[in-house]
Amino acid sequence: MLIVFKLLGSLALLMFGMKTMSEALQKMAGPQLRHVLGAMTTNRFTGVLTGMLVTASVQSSTATTVMTVSFVNAGLLTLAQAISVIMGANIGTTLTAWIMSAGMSFDITNAVFPAFFVGIILIYLKRYRYIGDFLFGLSFLLLGLGTLRATGMEMHLGENKAVLDFFSSFDPSSFSTTLIFLLLGGILTFCVQSSAAVMAITMILCSSGALPIYQGIALVMGENIGTTITSNLAALSANTQARRAALSHMLFNFFGVFWILFVFRPFIDAVCGMVGYDVTMQKEAVETSVFLANSAKLSFVLAAFHTCFNVANTLILIWFVPQIERLVCWIIKPKTVDEEEDFRLHFITAGFMKTPELSVLEAQKEIQAFSDRMQRMFVMVRELLQLSATSSSKKKNEQETEFNKLFTRIEKYEGISDNLELEIANYLDQVSDAHLSDDTKAKIRAMLREISELESIGDSCYNMARTISRKYQGKEDHFNEAQYNHLHQMMELTNNSLTLMNKLMTGRKETFDINRTINTEHEINNYRNQLKLQNIIDVNNHEYTYAVGTIYMDLVNECEKLADYVVNVVEARMGTRL
Repeated sequence: MLIVFKLLGSLALLMFGMKTMSEALQKMAGPQLRHVLGAMTTNRFTGVLTGMLVTASVQSSTATTVMTVSFVNAGLLTLAQAISVIMGANIGTTLTAWIMSAGMSFDITNAVFPAFFVGIILIYLKRYRYIGDFLFGLSFLLLGLGTLRATGMEMHLGENKAVLDFFSSFDPSSFSTTLIFLLLGGILTFCVQSSAAVMAITMILCSSGALPIYQGIALVMGENIGTTITSNLAALSANTQARRAALSHMLFNFFGVFWILFVFRPFIDAVCGMVGYDVTMQKEAVETSVFLANSAKLSFVLAAFHTCFNVANTLILIWFVPQIERLVCWIIKPKTVDEEEDFRLHFITAGFMKTPELSVLEAQKEIQAFSDRMQRMFVMVRELLQLSATSSSKKKNEQETEFNKLFTRIEKYEGISDNLELEIANYLDQVSDAHLSDDTKAKIRAMLREISELESIGDSCYNMARTISRKYQGKEDHFNEAQYNHLHQMMELTNNSLTLMNKLMTGRKETFDINRTINTEHEINNYRNQLKLQNIIDVNNHEYTYAVGTIYMDLVNECEKLADYVVNVVEARMGTRL
């Protein structure tokens, strides 16, 4: 039982080390890598190279997928470019196998303790704490591997009759045996949600001599399938482009496994020859030390196969990226929903919460869409005012129907804005539970303020719509021509401020001219004050009734209040007080 717990504990340590190391690398290089990903994917070849470098840098193909899908949704990358990046991510993720094979080949546990000591010093030095986190993650990973290796040696798997009998019950030359181990590798990866853990188990079994190399490599191929099933299940609740990207990942690996089965043994023999492993060596025919030295190379054989498999697969499929794109678009059709009337989140996907540092990008895209939606809502309010003023030749019932339909739509938008605020806030709350960099924490605080102010913009629009509806349905007189002109001018200024806000939300704040927002706000305030004084004069001169003047000023004041919320959003995004 002690050995079993040591085995499970070392696997847990390995998985935790991988997670900590990946998150630390993302904190150090996340924003820069996002910019690299956007700039270096001009064609399919640079896309593959970029995906490979980014994944090798952050040690997480999931993180690369998050960024890729985000850029596709934002229109910065085409789906074809995203597919090439995912191909590169498959190559980049093989670096993990090489790190593990090095940890399996010799006892590295003694070297990790100085790394722990250096790591804790760096963590307490605030400036270098992410490097300390990375050292801790790497040390946990290597300690887990070292403990796993030692536990495997204690278990004497290569001499355990029950284990040897189990594996020898499978005919090594049978195609069905390869398929069984392929399926087993996929199921194990899907169950433990970590291809690294299954790779470590495979290395232990192969290095001890218990598991023949051909079955071991079949397990590795199964791991490639299992990890794509996980990402596809995670993407079920995501948008169309995210599901297409996840499906292209699965098709890529399925095709690779399919063609490798036709050249299975020659391909493995070539990899073994490259590493220097003798496939034909029998334990009984040579000295124990010679056999063990040969078996020690097996972890490198597995890592080399993993790399060669993904490189060869990419070299084949990179020429068929357009065909893969058409295939996934044909399989996954866009959902037939009215995007404008649907409050569902379009960029935030629950399946990618494994990379909290990069999940902020998803929230930013969602807030951009939220901001754009609020301007569309304001445009509808302007149309409602126009309808209320129209006394055309339309029948009264037709005009009322059109007015009520538009008011109901605005009312629905108000509910949508409430839902969007809650959904994005809940998502940011989940992200903030993770260990984040100070910059990312500041971004999350700013985004929480942004969504609160955007929801207030929605409330202001709804308040104006209700005021217009109350006047339209009531018995008060219509506004006179001057009042309508003033309201349209006030709404034009307010819409200009919303346009500037959306320009900031979709662009880079370094290039945004903040003075234009300040000037527009001052113009709105001055115009409001001017209309307020004019309203008092007009009521005293009996130009219109006090009740009509009150409704008129309610709309003017609500426009000014809405513009204040816009300024608050700009402040939050720019990180400054206006």
